[in-house]
Amino acid sequence: MNPSILLDKTQQFINQHLHDDLTKLFFKKSPFSDITIQELANQILAKNKSEKKLPTWFQLEKCYFPNKVSIEQTSSEITAEYKSKLVSGNTIIDITGGFGVDSYYFSKVFKTVIHCEIEKKLSKIVDYNFNQLKVKNIQFVSKNGIHFLKENNVFFDWIYIDPSRRNDEKEKVFLLKDCTPNVYENLDFLLTMTNQILIKTSPILDISSTIKELKFVKEIHVVAVQNEVKELLYILEKNYISKIKILTVNILKDYLQEFQFYYKDHESIKYSLPLTYLYEPNAAILKSGGFEKIASQMPVFKLHKHTHLFTSDEIIDFPGRIFKVESVKNYDKKLLKKFFPDNKANVTVRNFPKSVAQIRKETSLKDGGNFYIFFITDLNDNLKVIICKKKLTYP
Repeated sequence: MNPSILLDKTQQFINQHLHDDLTKLFFKKSPFSDITIQELANQILAKNKSEKKLPTWFQLEKCYFPNKVSIEQTSSEITAEYKSKLVSGNTIIDITGGFGVDSYYFSKVFKTVIHCEIEKKLSKIVDYNFNQLKVKNIQFVSKNGIHFLKENNVFFDWIYIDPSRRNDEKEKVFLLKDCTPNVYENLDFLLTMTNQILIKTSPILDISSTIKELKFVKEIHVVAVQNEVKELLYILEKNYISKIKILTVNILKDYLQEFQFYYKDHESIKYSLPLTYLYEPNAAILKSGGFEKIASQMPVFKLHKHTHLFTSDEIIDFPGRIFKVESVKNYDKKLLKKFFPDNKANVTVRNFPKSVAQIRKETSLKDGGNFYIFFITDLNDNLKVIICKKKLTYP
């Protein structure tokens, strides 16, 4: 840490240039003899990235920000708060501490939190910021979290792990065993230090593959914010052998969309041609693969085995977008050109042989307007176009 960054004059400079073009800033000389222009630029960039993602840190007076990668990889406050509601007890250890956002929210529900961060500089930064935040029940350990567990024979109520999704060559990986630390190799040891483990993974990791790499999986939470999947959370409970519950949540501005089911439960599926209302599942459900579960749990019909849209004659409260169907037509690009005189429509493709880009090129339709068009394959394997006038809310 460079203590000069925390001086009033430096902080004033950072705040004054928060929205400046940083490429231009790099060509200027630092106004401070003991701070490089690169250090200033990093503070500005990292603070900028924190404004919506980490408002507590953004608003913190004299917050010291790490490099931008640490900010990009950390949980948002919204998802960290969600995780804190899944766990409770006296002690938790975060063996992949990072910028400490998850640890901060764990500190609200545990008596003691241990934050392990192998990078000494980052550990020192997090320790400093938590002092500013006046959080007193977190212990900071600047070392490999698994090594710390092996060196200290302490049993925890929970272990939390957020493995890095990049290998030594800084390339993205797609299997849990290729992440760092290797949970697959260390799982048996970790379960001697706790009975409960919470693992966060990136949405790019496949759920079925990850389940095969783990044991004692009790729950999987698919967490989306504003219809964008942010995290997959795996709760492991030692010796748990029953069915795995999958919970999907889409955190919206004023409410949550929630849907849950059991992994690999077989359900009877109901199909129909498009009816009065059309339903598009939110991103969390799409990631979870729980398409058939919707048609069995809710009073809706699926359009086709591989067309993940649903329909009904009566409007229902649905975890996703709701549309009123105006008409259903055979796919005909000439007809579509005539149907939309202003040449604008919001286009979505589901189980259709052409992409959105191809359709826009063929029909000259531009993005926008009040119409929502779904290009689909129906239950009779016919290519159809469902034209909806506007999105609806329930009730």
